[in-house]
Amino acid sequence: MKPSVPTTALSVIFATVVLDAVGIGLIFPILPALLRDVTHAANVAPYIGIMTALYALMQFIFAPVLGALSDRLGRRPVLLVSLAGAAVNYLFLAFAPSLWMLLLGRAIAGLTSANVSVATAYITDISAEKQRARRFGLLNAMFGAGFIIGPVLGGALGDYGLRLPFMAAAILNTGNLLLTFLTLPESRPPMRQPTRAKIDLAALNPLRPLRWVFSQKTLLPITVIFFTFSAAGEVYGVCWALWGHDAFEWNGLWIGLSLGAFGLCQALAQAFLPGPAVKLLGEGATILTGVACACLALVVMAFASRSWMIFAIMPVFALGGIGAPALQSLATRQVADDRQGQFQGVLASSVSLASVLCPLVFSSLYFVFKEHWPGAIWLSVIVVYAALVPLVLGLDIRTPASKLAS
Repeated sequence: MKPSVPTTALSVIFATVVLDAVGIGLIFPILPALLRDVTHAANVAPYIGIMTALYALMQFIFAPVLGALSDRLGRRPVLLVSLAGAAVNYLFLAFAPSLWMLLLGRAIAGLTSANVSVATAYITDISAEKQRARRFGLLNAMFGAGFIIGPVLGGALGDYGLRLPFMAAAILNTGNLLLTFLTLPESRPPMRQPTRAKIDLAALNPLRPLRWVFSQKTLLPITVIFFTFSAAGEVYGVCWALWGHDAFEWNGLWIGLSLGAFGLCQALAQAFLPGPAVKLLGEGATILTGVACACLALVVMAFASRSWMIFAIMPVFALGGIGAPALQSLATRQVADDRQGQFQGVLASSVSLASVLCPLVFSSLYFVFKEHWPGAIWLSVIVVYAALVPLVLGLDIRTPASKLAS
């Protein structure tokens, strides 16, 4: 039976995700300009790749630990620590005069990053299985809604002051922290054990949850699919602003508007379509439909010669996101309730591993392509998406006879 949690808790979780996305979206349009200002380098793609990879490396190490701690100590304290780490990161970005301080801020943010995985586990705690696809769609829609506001605001603020978006992000995350602290109840009581005051140090080993996943035949394919989805998604954070500037001479505001338009379309698509799509097509076909829509949009983006083409393809591009809620819903059915935080942490860790490797790869590829054809970077993403098809077709999407508890 699901715990009795006030209905306002779901609204608070959604608000937390929105504010988190706004904070992240604020920095995308102006991060290249900040790095040019700090490093005095003409080509900042490698630095963007390094910053993204450092954040992801720390998240890869610590996300499973935080997920396991949320199973043991509860979701709320881990989420609060994560939000505090994000606020500290943005303060570093707002005031750091040198590259090493920017990198330190990103390392702190990666170390404490558990927002989405803990929010996913929280929703799993309070939702019946038949509600999860729709609620995960809403969760992703809230993140998309944050990207409607964040990039536009970040681009506008960045044109007035390079550090203003980071100051705004720090304020938003501090408000997010206060909102969660004051209003969010715990969804999962801490484990009641005679030795509850003592935390098993072995549980803090970041490789332990990974070994657990590798030992389970039903979990490994889903984890690999999450990794591959994330590998494809990394290119947007690394290359979108650079590509917009090189291909269309967009300034910060136009980069923000383009990301905001995508966020609006994605929010609408993920708020209303994942539940009906899963009901009509099933989880596997929904995932593949999302991949097909994303690939179609990427082809248009690769060959686009006018800015309006990018905005015209946004609705199709946003449909590429309907597969993620279906995959999340499928994943939650594979493990017992007392392992949800750990498994979500492992999935976040697989996402982070992709974020360690792929930004460096995509930033290097973009440097190769940019002089002759900046849009070619989007065709490389299609190659990654193509690897998803056999993985999804090989999934066993039936509900397990008994969820894995160990």
